[in-house]
Amino acid sequence: MKFANVTDDIAFRIIFGDENKKVVLISFLNAVLCLEGEHKITDLYFPNTFQLPKFRDGKSTILDVKATDESGRSFLVEMQVADINGFSKRVLYYTSLGYVSQIDRGVFYDKLRPTIFIGILQFKMSNNDKYIHRHQILNVETGERLLMDMEFNFIELPKFKLELKDLNTVLEKWIYFIKEAEHLNIIPDNMDDKGLQTAFESANIQTWTKEELLAYDYSGMRETDERLKIERGMEKGMEKGMEVGLVKGMEKGMEKGMEKGMQKGMEKGMQKGMEKGMEKGLEKGKLEIAQKMKLNGMASSLILELTGLNV
Repeated sequence: MKFANVTDDIAFRIIFGDENKKVVLISFLNAVLCLEGEHKITDLYFPNTFQLPKFRDGKSTILDVKATDESGRSFLVEMQVADINGFSKRVLYYTSLGYVSQIDRGVFYDKLRPTIFIGILQFKMSNNDKYIHRHQILNVETGERLLMDMEFNFIELPKFKLELKDLNTVLEKWIYFIKEAEHLNIIPDNMDDKGLQTAFESANIQTWTKEELLAYDYSGMRETDERLKIERGMEKGMEKGMEVGLVKGMEKGMEKGMEKGMQKGMEKGMQKGMEKGMEKGLEKGKLEIAQKMKLNGMASSLILELTGLNV
């Protein structure tokens, strides 16, 4: 078998967003949210029908699904590859939007049901070493939870280090699948969960349609282009920063050198005269700066211009 890169937005939607294979997302949600017994999700429906995006349109990695259990919970599942500016605010915005969109104006608020966000991240978001963490609205002093309807879960893939032989829980197997599936060519024996097995089958690109393969290939090229743009922007930023840093460093160095020269000049001036001592100290400071500039490969003409020294 040849498995897709699950973190790609097209592959992610094909695997998790297929309403005909709801067992995949049901298993994943139950594992992430540690739902057991009567609290387990047994069925889902997708308010927004899954469609492949047109090749030149913007991509969307949000899956909006609803559980048809007694509580009627809503789930937002997002795959986020890059650490973009304002990500945490966007999470709050999407979750709030998903919450309020459940009812129309004039409908009683008691019709609102819990909305749970799950973010699968290819970057480190928190400072701790845990690869999964859950956030709720709590009383900061007592830990009491009065506002029950929103919850935020984050899976940080770079922090997940378990190998195939070390996987025990269904959650660990799911995260391993998301992170490592593209590097496998068979379904491992310990992937014994029905949802996981179906996910592997859906991730096998040899079973995809021509349209799905084209969209997947295009998505990969687009992601590479975006990554190159970010890298080039970082390079230019570093070059500019080094240039500015060099100028500021020179200015600071001259300032310190002149200050040091003045101090030495004043000490000598106590013996030979304030005016002559300051002059010599200043001259020595300039020479020290000039020597450092020369050692750092700066052109002689530029050294002369900055220090005022002669050849």
